[in-house]
Amino acid sequence: MRRVLIALLALLIGWGALSHWRHRAVTQPPGILAPDTPQQDNLGTAAPVLQQGDVTLTTRAHFVVTARVLSREDYSWDADAKLIPEDLALGWGRMSDSSVLASIKITQSDRFYYWHVHQFPIPRREIETSSANMHMIPADAGVKRELEQVRVGQVVHFEGFLVDASRPGGWHWKTSMTRDDVGAGACELVYVESLMIAK
Repeated sequence: MRRVLIALLALLIGWGALSHWRHRAVTQPPGILAPDTPQQDNLGTAAPVLQQGDVTLTTRAHFVVTARVLSREDYSWDADAKLIPEDLALGWGRMSDSSVLASIKITQSDRFYYWHVHQFPIPRREIETSSANMHMIPADAGVKRELEQVRVGQVVHFEGFLVDASRPGGWHWKTSMTRDDVGAGACELVYVESLMIAK
């Protein structure tokens, strides 16, 4: 029995080390790597409605983003993990510059993105409007696998839709429709149709 427990512990440690290595951060040189703000084309009332299991996704805008990954958080146990297995905190403009990010501590927890500074390298409002936490809904198994490979520091490009999600019984989750908001409700709910690593 003891040997079995030791073997299981070794497997868990090995799996954790492999996962850590696969998701190790990418070092980037100083300079703005993703200069453009996300592109958003709002849709009208005839916008398509998508279905993921028992979840209805109402498309609100076509969404195209090229941004640096500031942080990533995987979810497998919370109630929404099947729909949204991963959150990415993303930055563009000066929030994609390594020399700026060196002064900003970034974390994620409980579907939120947090940042902390001792001294502002750029104005607070620029940090707020040049970065966002995005809840990623993969369109299919291929996109899900690509999302699983994303590493902090990489520049990613993806296309899809901002969506509102709802289930029978009254559960609903609304996407942010602007990059200017902060706090609860400020995260984008993104249905990702394609994704590639740009840098």
